[in-house]
Amino acid sequence: MGIEPSMSSRGRSILVINIKTISQPQKLKSIAQKIILQINCKLGGELWTVSVPLKNLMVVGVDVHHDTTKARQSVMGFVASVNSSLTRWYSRVTFQTPTEELICGFRVCLLAALQKYYEVNHNLPEKIVVYRDGVSEGQLKMVEQYEVPQILKCFETFPNYEPKLVFIVVQKRINTVLYSWSANTFGSAFPGTILDHTLTNRKWVDFFLMAHTIRQGCGLPTHYISVYNSANLAPDHLQRLTFKMCHLYWNWPGTIRVPAPCKYAHKLAFLSGQHLHSEPAIQLSDKLFFL
Repeated sequence: MGIEPSMSSRGRSILVINIKTISQPQKLKSIAQKIILQINCKLGGELWTVSVPLKNLMVVGVDVHHDTTKARQSVMGFVASVNSSLTRWYSRVTFQTPTEELICGFRVCLLAALQKYYEVNHNLPEKIVVYRDGVSEGQLKMVEQYEVPQILKCFETFPNYEPKLVFIVVQKRINTVLYSWSANTFGSAFPGTILDHTLTNRKWVDFFLMAHTIRQGCGLPTHYISVYNSANLAPDHLQRLTFKMCHLYWNWPGTIRVPAPCKYAHKLAFLSGQHLHSEPAIQLSDKLFFL
């Protein structure tokens, strides 16, 4: 977008726009509309939503970025929904060294998000769906046997609280390509295309989803692996929810390749690790300031 927040000497926010962004008169109106929408998001506005029938639901996105200036330090971006329409988000960042387990920061962020959810709704979520990005095939067992039990244990912080948990690993770096066959011609798979058989893994409940539109060539789907599901959500329900989450990224008026909370977590971790090199101010945790 070419739009970046800055701070004046008096501590006020300043909007900085790259001159190249507004140098084409024929695109100025469209660009101005997008900038206004982005400002709205950064200030806490809600642009659009989708209908999700699950009640008292929290959706979480987690991604990891490696800090470029501090040797071997990782940055975890964490984003969680805090209202029923999935339009308000709570975000946190944790910096960790290789000797620290990711789950330590994960638990701290999740507990803070649950407290924020309670402040907004006066109750805790009954179902929590976690989309965990940045996990390779060889780490799936570690996630199932170590990360998930630790998350379940952190629920004990709240008296008599036993929410249903769904933990889904998101994999983008895959070699599987989906094609459509229509009128004796191969083409790109249409948005919403799902493959949950033949190519899937017998050990897991998994599926491939092509959520975004491909304008050139044939794009890659995203691989989703459900490593834990105490909510007993059917595969069809998980697939529908995941596709709907791909509509909620407010920097793009269409679908994206991964669920919106994963994309938000990625942008937050990238900003913190690439530019800030520290945790953002806690006062910004309920704003999508990183868009």
